[in-house]
Amino acid sequence: MRTAFIKALNELAESDSRVCLVVGDLGYSVIEEFANKHPDQFVNAGVAEQNMIGLAVGMALSGKIVFTYSIGNFGTLRCLEQIRNDACYHRANVKVVAVGGGLAYGNLGVTHHASEDVAILRALPNMTVVAPGDPIEARLATRAVVALDGPCYLRLGKAGEPVVHTTEPAFELGRAIELRPGSDVTLIASGGMLATADQVAGQLAGKGLSVRLLSMHTIKPLDRDAVVRAATETRFVFTLEEHSIEGGLGGAVAEVLAELEGEHAPLKRIGLRPEFNRVVGDQRYLKSLHGLDEEGVMKTIQPIISRSFRLVG
Repeated sequence: MRTAFIKALNELAESDSRVCLVVGDLGYSVIEEFANKHPDQFVNAGVAEQNMIGLAVGMALSGKIVFTYSIGNFGTLRCLEQIRNDACYHRANVKVVAVGGGLAYGNLGVTHHASEDVAILRALPNMTVVAPGDPIEARLATRAVVALDGPCYLRLGKAGEPVVHTTEPAFELGRAIELRPGSDVTLIASGGMLATADQVAGQLAGKGLSVRLLSMHTIKPLDRDAVVRAATETRFVFTLEEHSIEGGLGGAVAEVLAELEGEHAPLKRIGLRPEFNRVVGDQRYLKSLHGLDEEGVMKTIQPIISRSFRLVG
């Protein structure tokens, strides 16, 4: 995803000199092309994330469209006060980009695990929160974020995420993308869990179910209409995210359903347990411990839906 992001940002900077990139002394092997092509639109703020946001806000209030770039927690939680008071309060045109969302930097330990970032930034007034599901969505999201006037959080994976979309979808901030229509079960995924959700949807379809798959790339503002339709047109709703089940995509969907009148589908949130990991390991290993690989997600879903559906195969 980060490669798709930086490629799109390069193209945007070519055509719009207002587009700038400020990094916190990282991203090497990724950012060099941007820095070399657009030296007047690039700043390395050093290992000083709070200053990075302050600098970005000043640039934005001077008419620039500024992207800050850092690893998950470093570019968000370390400088949360500056994001809140400087960027959001002033509606500054600052786009906070975090690479390594979720457990992407798994073997570096809890300090590098971005598991609460969506919940925290989603709570900030004026903040838009975007977590694209594959490289195609990352490219489209970058373009949409540039066009958005105001602060935004763009949460990316690290590298090597598979392409899920077979064709380029229509992309609009705040509107979910339906990858599969379905009338029995709805899977709502954000970020890198979209690929897993697509695999699980295929498995469930092979067992005779009609599965609706939604990519909820924008977590704030949430596509409430898509959530309501899923809850009233299908019999079960599951959210999948590489983030704590508290406050992220699952929390946002739960808020909608909690205020929905009349009968609707029950919700099961599938994500990271709200606790610090006690072990380290690569992303795949840690996801399996949390039941976020394809096998683990199926083990969670099947007992729930088997109460209402007779599965084949």
